[in-house]
Amino acid sequence: MLELVKAGGWLMLPIFLCSIAALAIIAERFWTLQRTRICPEGVVVQVWQWLKKGELNEDRIHSVRTASPLGRILAAGLANRDCEREVMKEGIEDVGRHVIHELERYLNTLGTIASITPLLGLLGTVIGMIKVFAVITTQGVGDPAVLAGGISEALITTATGISVAIPSLMFYRYFRGRVNELVISMEQEVLKMLEVLHGERSSADMG
Repeated sequence: MLELVKAGGWLMLPIFLCSIAALAIIAERFWTLQRTRICPEGVVVQVWQWLKKGELNEDRIHSVRTASPLGRILAAGLANRDCEREVMKEGIEDVGRHVIHELERYLNTLGTIASITPLLGLLGTVIGMIKVFAVITTQGVGDPAVLAGGISEALITTATGISVAIPSLMFYRYFRGRVNELVISMEQEVLKMLEVLHGERSSADMG
């Protein structure tokens, strides 16, 4: 592996660093974007039960807020439960924007890696071919071994850049889709809570 990196030239270093960053982001996002962590089930049902029993207080709201990103959004509405629906929605939307921003954390970086690594590989190709033509200019084409270094560098950097870019792009698209699904699920839960707080949804509809 080390010899392959050396053969590819100095551009292998940024490509290699990009691959490490991509792996770290992919692992972190897989851990963070679990549905049970972001949008756990039963939160709105629990809130409804507290409301029904008159047990919804600041401590309960704090526990909801700290439990999950969905809880943060719901707590923003619960904190304004005695206000008009529009005031509640504004508070929920404000917190929701912050939560969505956190869900999308590092995804732009992953998308950038997917975009720049093929370009780094292409740059390596150009540099390698320049070396090849420089050798041809000074020494001719009599000795193929002399040209092998530049050609090898060109091919290795291109292949490596594409090898990093393909999985990075795939996971970027995957995580974008995962975030969209989680956002839709949270919107549905928030709508349930609003309907519960304003008496538009009964216990029979909470399933």
